[in-house]
Amino acid sequence: MKRSIPWNDQVDVILSDESSSDADDDGSGTKQANDNVSIDEPAKEESSEGVITKRAAMYQDYMKQIQIPTRRGSVIPFTSWTGLSRSIKQLYGQPLHYLTNILINRWDKMRIGSEDEDIPLDTIIHPCKAEASIWLIEEVHRITTSHHHLAKLWLSDPMPYAFIDPIFPKL
Repeated sequence: MKRSIPWNDQVDVILSDESSSDADDDGSGTKQANDNVSIDEPAKEESSEGVITKRAAMYQDYMKQIQIPTRRGSVIPFTSWTGLSRSIKQLYGQPLHYLTNILINRWDKMRIGSEDEDIPLDTIIHPCKAEASIWLIEEVHRITTSHHHLAKLWLSDPMPYAFIDPIFPKL
């Protein structure tokens, strides 16, 4: 039987395997040193890839379960894509997918140096269209992303947790 998670608590996705160091403890309070283990051991690297792949699968499975809101709350004023995504997360109480967050960050970076860089984005793109665009992309990321692709991206990203929102379970 699965243990249930209290749904009103925040859950963070952790990519590192730091908590597994307790498994080396033999219960006596001291850790035994293994002379045969090298620092750059490939088996350890493969196991960390396996852990990241499992976490990516859990993350993707959870994100698939979250319904995209069908009712829009209100028109959200915003000056940047990142600001709009932050407001969406607050308004709907939902995380956005890792890939959506990366894309939104890139959209903001693309405006740097353009002639309309200093103009608030909601005067260029209607807020309803901008919000709908984010939700459409979010739906694609939630439904179609492979956990293997996600794990590969997380392994290549030095700080993947910077784009992973805390998950607020409300299923």
